[in-house]
Amino acid sequence: MLRRFWCTLACLILTGGFLDGAPASAEPPLDLALVIAVDVSSSMEAGEQGLQRSGFAEAFRSTLVHEAIQNGTAGRIAVTYVEWSGAKDQVVLVPWTVIDGPEKANAFSNYLSSKPVRQAGMTSISGVIDFSRNLFTDLGKISSRRVIDISGDGPNNDGRKVELARDEAIAEGITINGLPIMFGRASNSPEMEGLDVYYRECVIGGVGSFMIPLHDPEQFAMVIRTKIMREVAGRENPSPQVLPAQSRMNCVTGEKKSEDDLSVEKDP
Repeated sequence: MLRRFWCTLACLILTGGFLDGAPASAEPPLDLALVIAVDVSSSMEAGEQGLQRSGFAEAFRSTLVHEAIQNGTAGRIAVTYVEWSGAKDQVVLVPWTVIDGPEKANAFSNYLSSKPVRQAGMTSISGVIDFSRNLFTDLGKISSRRVIDISGDGPNNDGRKVELARDEAIAEGITINGLPIMFGRASNSPEMEGLDVYYRECVIGGVGSFMIPLHDPEQFAMVIRTKIMREVAGRENPSPQVLPAQSRMNCVTGEKKSEDDLSVEKDP
């Protein structure tokens, strides 16, 4: 309850009147409620962190994104920006903000850009999915689509199994999209190899879900802008992107590596 109070208060300050004091049922509809969930675990290098932050900030300054928002049925979306790491480490950097035009979009970008970059520890994709599910309750039932946009450079290695968190979110009608970051370390590292397949088979899901792997740091801003535009616009194909019963990817590969590393450290 206390977290919800401070989130709502921050929204009032940032947006100049989130929900305008009216009941959720009386508030104009939203085309999208979007949780931007960005990885700040120890594997994220300083360069990756900076590119990730600036990429999202620039996306919401883009006239193409502004047009995509205004072309929606309602012409307004709600966005929040969350940094995540371990199972118990999720921080709302920018609270829910209603964006209905360039002014609010630029304010969101400026607020985001003013925040310091931090680096944390483990990687819990399942943790941020569960955290994001709770964030949607702060909005009530005023959104036609709910999307969690997860970017990261490694598999889940902390908290519960990512498949369980993903499946529960999908069952609630939430869509999970992915941005696997596949540069910055040795291309043959265990975390890097097959990360796009891991995201496709173990992380994303729901109606219209998709992921875009990022291989080139110079394309960071463009890829993020494209991804945000696609999420704002939605997809014509409403069929849910569910996983096959037999997955080709071992979805506990991150947990297994973490256990192996601990075993090595304990050996005399």
